Amino acid sequence: MAFSKFNTYIHPTVIEISTLKMFETLQPRIHAILLNTERDRDEKLLAICKLLKSEIPHYDWVGFYFRNGEKEELKLGPYAGAPTDHTIIPFGKGICGQVAVSNANFVVPDVAAQDNYIACSITVKAEIVVPLFVDGKNIGQIDIDSNTPDPFTEADERFLEFVNQEVAKIL
Repeated sequence: MAFSKFNTYIHPTVIEISTLKMFETLQPRIHAILLNTERDRDEKLLAICKLLKSEIPHYDWVGFYFRNGEKEELKLGPYAGAPTDHTIIPFGKGICGQVAVSNANFVVPDVAAQDNYIACSITVKAEIVVPLFVDGKNIGQIDIDSNTPDPFTEADERFLEFVNQEVAKIL
């Protein structure tokens, strides 16, 4: 049996063990970014996006969306990757909009098979969205697009939950 720092049993394969080690080595770097007093909130979030995009091979676009005031919509925050036209997403629309309503992680192994998917790029094959909670309230999410088919595992979910728990501390 192998347990990760995310307190979840994960069947160990060479690839999974490698992925877990990669996520574990990124944890202190996430902490360092968030503790940097010389950066403002958006600079910290952008640094996290850039770190994840550059260090995790199957993360091709990494961004944060936040609830737009009291409106039933999400507004794009800091991100790393190709520019997107999807700067405002209504609740319920697309994967991000569905997560805003469900308050649950959403892993899409094949975006082409998803009815309520908003295409950002023809190269995107998979997506994972994990909600961001502050004081129990869903205030946003981290959104990852991948050009690799079906790359996301439970380890990705646990890692992104960790990222959001840490980010919540500065919001």
